[in-house]
This record gives sequence, structure tokens and C-alpha cells, in this order.
Amino acid sequence: MITLRQCTFVIAIACGSVMSTASASAHPHVWIGMKSEVIYSPDGSVKALRQAWQFDDIFSVFVTQGLKSKKKGEFTREELAPLAQLNIESLKEFDYFTVAKANGKKVTFAQPADYYFEYEPKAAVLTLHFTLPFETPVLARELQVSVYDQTWYIDFGFVKNSPVRLVGAPAACKVSIAGPAQMGPALMLRLSQLPADAQVDPSMFLGTQFASKATVKCR
Repeated sequence: MITLRQCTFVIAIACGSVMSTASASAHPHVWIGMKSEVIYSPDGSVKALRQAWQFDDIFSVFVTQGLKSKKKGEFTREELAPLAQLNIESLKEFDYFTVAKANGKKVTFAQPADYYFEYEPKAAVLTLHFTLPFETPVLARELQVSVYDQTWYIDFGFVKNSPVRLVGAPAACKVSIAGPAQMGPALMLRLSQLPADAQVDPSMFLGTQFASKATVKCR
């Protein structure tokens, strides 16, 4: 059974047959469309983030190969439960690719809850649902949430329709979305000059540059 992080390297190897190692290292190989909910307590403090990550069809087909199901071409939540648990456990090492800052200070997450995979047969795609509780709920005049893979093997992007919802938020709270930045000429040139056996240096912060960000401001 393959985790999200392991699968990116498998797909990268497959891509190597049609592109150089350097270019494969400098481009994402798994694409995720996100929907997020910011969950508030009755006192107006933020207590959790609820995520829904829809994977591209290539990843979805690859990762479900060999999984047993009662109905061909379909998977129930129960049948996908071991896969969901394995991926959630593996994501812990990467802090769930999520950075949240409340009033400028980084938020610490507790253990994820309510996680499960959902499979859509018509589109043949998987969606991972999970909740990231805040270790300590916080009253935030400004909350910033960024989701990204620093090495840019995985590309995270908010969906176009209703990408972020505020659940139980005070009326004065408003959310804005910032899409990933475009790759500039200087970075493109630097990547093109990498040798064939190079791996992208994480210090280049590719993922940070192309992070999808949500900002909630409360008056």
C-alpha cells in the first residue's frame, strides 16, 4: 500500500522516461485540488481546519491498484480506511503540508481527526478528508493558512468554487484567497541550468513560492 509521499517519487521515476531528471525534479507530479473550512468555537476562537484534498486521476488510479472492493470500479469508505490511516500517519512527518499563523504566530496542530478517503467512480478520483484541530484554540484577528510541499513534488491549489468556508465565525470575519505565484524568468533559468543528476535544493523554497494561501481577517 502506497502513501502520498512515496507515490510522488514513483511517479517522478515514470516521468523520467519523457523528461530529464532535472526537469522532473523541478515540476510537480501529484496535483491536489483543495477545499478548506476554518472552524470556530462559540467564543469566536479558531479551533480547527477541516480539509478536503482531491487528488488527480493518475494518482488516484495508481494508489488504488490492487485494493479489494466488493463492486468493481468503486470503493467504499470502509474499504479505503486502511489507506486513509496510512496516509494520515505518513503526512505527520511533513506537518500535513499545512502552516497556520494566528496573529503572526505559528499554530501547533493536535492529532488529526475524522479522516477518511472518498472515491468518485465517474471521475475516478480520491478525496482525502481530515480535520486538523488546533492544540490550543486561539482568538485571531488575522489567521493565515498556507498549504504547500516545499520541494514542489506535490502541487496544492484551491478549487475555484467555494474554496474556503468559515464555519461558526463572527460576522466581522472575512476570508481572502491568494493563488500561487507565477514562476519568474530568473527561477526558470536557474532550474534549466541544473545538471542532469541534480535534485531540487529545498533551500530554493519552490513550494513556498507556489503556495496557496487563505487569510481570514476579523475586525
